[in-house]
Amino acid sequence: MPNLENALQELREERSRTQLQVETLDQAISVIESLDGTGVSRKSNRPTRIVSAVSRRRMAQAQRARWARVKAQGKNVIPIAMRRAKRKISAAGRRRIAAAARARWAKFRAEKKK
Repeated sequence: MPNLENALQELREERSRTQLQVETLDQAISVIESLDGTGVSRKSNRPTRIVSAVSRRRMAQAQRARWARVKAQGKNVIPIAMRRAKRKISAAGRRRIAAAARARWAKFRAEKKK
């Protein structure tokens, strides 16, 4: 029985040492996380900037007013994504890219054989 008690005591001491190490690591992590100036952990689910409902309403009204001004000037407002046609690569361009890829792979295989 004394061997069992010694083993149990050693395990308890090891546990307390490990707990101290974990606490030290937690403190170090919190210090590093607070270096960005917010003092809040990055793991937080809460957004860093909270805007009240009143402020969101004011921002929406201001944006609507901006769009109304643009439309009142009679400008043709088309989103940028819709203005640009989708770019397509020519057949010759595709052939050049494919040839370059084949050359790279041939070089890789040749170096691998050496």
